[in-house]
Amino acid sequence: MKFAHLRVDGQPTPRLATVIGDDALFLDDLLPDAPRDLQDLIERGPDALDDVRTAVATAVDRGAPTTPVAELRHSSAVLRPAQVLAIGANYAAHASELKLRSESAMTIFSLWPNSLTGHGQTTEWAGDVATQVDYEAELGVIIGTAAKDVSPVDALDHVWGYTVVNDITARDIQFSEAQWSRCKSFDGFTPTGPVVVTADEIADPQDLWLTTNLDGHILQDASTNEMVRSVAEIISYLSKTATLPPGTLISTGSPGGAGYSRNPQVFLKDGSTVTVSIEGIGSLTTHCRVV
Repeated sequence: MKFAHLRVDGQPTPRLATVIGDDALFLDDLLPDAPRDLQDLIERGPDALDDVRTAVATAVDRGAPTTPVAELRHSSAVLRPAQVLAIGANYAAHASELKLRSESAMTIFSLWPNSLTGHGQTTEWAGDVATQVDYEAELGVIIGTAAKDVSPVDALDHVWGYTVVNDITARDIQFSEAQWSRCKSFDGFTPTGPVVVTADEIADPQDLWLTTNLDGHILQDASTNEMVRSVAEIISYLSKTATLPPGTLISTGSPGGAGYSRNPQVFLKDGSTVTVSIEGIGSLTTHCRVV
């Protein structure tokens, strides 16, 4: 199944919906005690997802009215995540082009919740604060059941679903500081979406194609099989020292093709439109504004 947080233009509060093709079914129209958002649905456990599946199947069979997704606005595909963790330098080509070392231990940092935003939204930043703002296509992994000291063999059993992440980064700040959280956590610097796809629809997270299209030009084009450390290895490693609670979002790193490493360099600018796509999940578009 595919889930999204959607709202009618002008309404402040997003509603959790299942997306079927080009249409949406709002869960609060189907269930008397509908989960208020994806985090709520995840925390209710597997039975709650089964209830949603049944309600949606019944609604479709009965010809329940749907709303075209094109008429709605997206909020972040994840709201109120337990935490947002990101993995750095997880593709050899990306580590090499940015002259980063691929350490024996993973590079891990947090993304701040204010950075989350949705598909089709506009991300803006002050031009006198950051001048080298870059894109990063990443596979996002959402934890479904608490993971503590799990093996790589069992790690994917703890995954609830997958989404697309654009890990937007202010490179001038990144390379002037010893940590990476601030340069990647401006307001709106972590677009996610357009949907979260449940894990049963992704046969192998290491066999997905990622692309980044910036203003009509393909600048990243790679497979998740190029990860230095697989999704299962990431989950296992993180779980050795800390329990990963349900709803945790893990952004798993970006392939080569970053704008910073190009000659000439390519950065997001005022009026840019960047679309990150992952097969089986969808395309996440962000509009840029420099103020």
